[in-house]
Amino acid sequence: MKKNEKPSFLRGRGAAVGIVICFVAVIAMVGTYTFNNYQKQIDEQVAKAEEQAEKLTEDRSKEAATDDIVLPEADNGMEENTETEVREQSGLSGEETTEEDAGTAENTEASGTASEPEVWFSEESTLAWPASGAVIIGYSMDQTVFFSTLEQYKYNPALVIAGEVGETIEASAAGIVTNIEETAQTGNTVTLDMGNGYSAVYGQLADIPLSVGDYVGAGETVGALAEPTKYYSVEGPNLYFEVLKDGEPVDPMNFME
Repeated sequence: MKKNEKPSFLRGRGAAVGIVICFVAVIAMVGTYTFNNYQKQIDEQVAKAEEQAEKLTEDRSKEAATDDIVLPEADNGMEENTETEVREQSGLSGEETTEEDAGTAENTEASGTASEPEVWFSEESTLAWPASGAVIIGYSMDQTVFFSTLEQYKYNPALVIAGEVGETIEASAAGIVTNIEETAQTGNTVTLDMGNGYSAVYGQLADIPLSVGDYVGAGETVGALAEPTKYYSVEGPNLYFEVLKDGEPVDPMNFME
């Protein structure tokens, strides 16, 4: 062995140490690069988060400012102006229009009252005698009675009251004319609605001064007594007087004074 030559095991040990140092250096370099790259990413994410937070704050501020804005109610003003213009063009003020409407309502109410008189009749009501004479044939719906002219027995749904030709026949109670007709049995006949389902029928009349729909007060003229029809020629001049309740005949004597 030469004097200055190192042993072989020392040479191998130095090489291993060099390799280790190189390896450590490489690891240090990679670690440094990785750390720097990671730090850069963190910084970018923090900056991005701060930017989004600032934008969200600005958006909320804008929304709050928008909510505070109050829009003018243009429609109400237009309606009021339109109504005022119409009144001005028609030449009427608000007070004049109100007075005119009130007058119209009063006239309508008065007209309704005048054209629709009230009539009322009940079981407790009374009837005045419509003719001057006595009862020739009484009301009889339970058994038949004798009719001289017809020479037979019949049911009689009315009163046959004697009278004089031409005498005035007066309404026994107030009513509204619902029918004026001429029949073979009772001649010219007037029907008055007395209210509450009651009606009065006046037959064998002449010179009737009424029309359907007329109001006739108690004691007012219904017509004049006419000559008797052929069904009552033997009985002589008479008034056929019938009272109905809901269309069915009832005894007039139950209501006579």
